[in-house]
Amino acid sequence: MTDVATRTWDGMTIPVAGTYRLDQAHKRIGFLARHMMVSPVRGEFSEATAEISVAEDPLLSGVTATIQTASITTGSEDRDTHLKSADFLDVEHYPTLEYRSTGIQWKSTEDPIFYWARLRNHRFGGRGRGHNPPPQTDPGRFVLSGELTVKGITRAVDLQVNFGGARRDPYGQSIFGFSASAEINREDYGLLWNVALESGGVLVGRTVQIEIAGEAIHQT
Repeated sequence: MTDVATRTWDGMTIPVAGTYRLDQAHKRIGFLARHMMVSPVRGEFSEATAEISVAEDPLLSGVTATIQTASITTGSEDRDTHLKSADFLDVEHYPTLEYRSTGIQWKSTEDPIFYWARLRNHRFGGRGRGHNPPPQTDPGRFVLSGELTVKGITRAVDLQVNFGGARRDPYGQSIFGFSASAEINREDYGLLWNVALESGGVLVGRTVQIEIAGEAIHQT
């Protein structure tokens, strides 16, 4: 095979430019919420698609994703039925969740102590000027800015993305892996149902952790 599956960008092996789609056999679109203010409950959406446009300049890449709300599963049939109802996702009227990226940034992991030391020396000509350590950047971490639409309500959501690497799989396909996370307030999307607890707090936590992992396959 003569075509190239990967390239090098700032010392990191990344996929070649092109269109990639989420591999249905290697994906998890998950979430975590708290029950009774104390215990985590995990769930996921089993049906979702995503298309990733990898640009020549990786920081100009983009993502669109569609999630089928009726595919939600948490391991409890009664709970899943409630989550699909009008109290929560209202799958009858809102069959999908949508995400569209608006930008991507390479995430710096520089120690704040180094940052402030360099800033101080730059401003005031302190001792050691010119000898401060350079900014540290983890080549596999990015911030993907975008817009999440739930029940017809759109809010800005930044995904913290970890790039897992790029290669050719045993079937000759060019692939790359990734994981991503974010935190949202479900009430921002009109998911307001709750029950106040006599001991204080609420039955269902307002904060939801988004947990995503998967592989994407190059489309020829």
